Amino acid sequence: MLYKARNLRKEYDGRVVLDMPDFYLEEGRVYGLLGPNGSGKSTLLSILSFLEPPTGGNFWYRDKKVRFDEASLLPLRREVVLVDQHPILFSASVAANVGFGLKMRGVGTGERNRIVEECLDLVGMRDFFKTRGYRLSGGETQRVAIARALACSPRVLLFDEPTASVDVESRIAIEAIIKRIHEERGMSVIVCTHDRLQAARLAQEILFLFAGRPSEFAHENIFSVQVREGEEATRAWVSDSVAVELSGPVQDGDKVSINPKSIIIEPDTGSEPGPGQLQGHIAQLSSEGNRVRLVVEVGVPLTALLRKKQLVEKGLTVGDPVSVRCPDYGIERLG
Repeated sequence: MLYKARNLRKEYDGRVVLDMPDFYLEEGRVYGLLGPNGSGKSTLLSILSFLEPPTGGNFWYRDKKVRFDEASLLPLRREVVLVDQHPILFSASVAANVGFGLKMRGVGTGERNRIVEECLDLVGMRDFFKTRGYRLSGGETQRVAIARALACSPRVLLFDEPTASVDVESRIAIEAIIKRIHEERGMSVIVCTHDRLQAARLAQEILFLFAGRPSEFAHENIFSVQVREGEEATRAWVSDSVAVELSGPVQDGDKVSINPKSIIIEPDTGSEPGPGQLQGHIAQLSSEGNRVRLVVEVGVPLTALLRKKQLVEKGLTVGDPVSVRCPDYGIERLG
């Protein structure tokens, strides 16, 4: 097992930002870490990379309990490297940046240059060997940062939003690099991202965080609801024209999240909508593993997930009118 934790907690000034009763990740896999802002993703990455200790709980790395003292952490930090969203390079050459860690470890010039060239080749930056770090674009800087991490031969690479600040061309290149690292070097990789499609493209398994805790599904379709005077207290209006029915009372201002897997979509027959039914059209389709992600416009955009077989059986495509139902079992109250 790569990581295992029990009752892992992290607090800042008495505020709990991470609370994970049971957590584990297997070695040699690619994980996608998803969740909204403030869900605890960056905090978890800091703990996994041994840069920050948890406030409480037990934590194991490769089946050995981690002691969060400097003497114990130093060898672990050599095995696990975090590539930041906004990496900082020295103003020296790209080669000097990539080889810095090797130089600190006493690796000779000849061997150091060989490793630097090999890592730059892997990220497609060999031609920038002598280029000064400050002359690079955002995407080039990110690729050099990946090469710098690889140069020290870690077991685990963690990425914090690796393509959030780069253009489309660089995003495609960086995703290809991450795949290649895993395939060619067999490294364990954890990619923190807001992009669900990117996670689906890269990861073998996806971990969702919400409010510092693991969640069964990514909290999407999040709405702040309104309760209208004179109506049933179970009717939650998520926009001026769209309401969903809940199994129990809801208060004005409560937040709800509609599980995209629970949304029921059928071709619109043109008949009057029944209780709890919404009418709209498919605005977008995209493949996500063995499922298809739909954005359905019903007065507000709703994200839904259908199995590809279901989509084919229903004969749905972009622009088609549809009838939509959001069962209460798929609606989670967020407070």
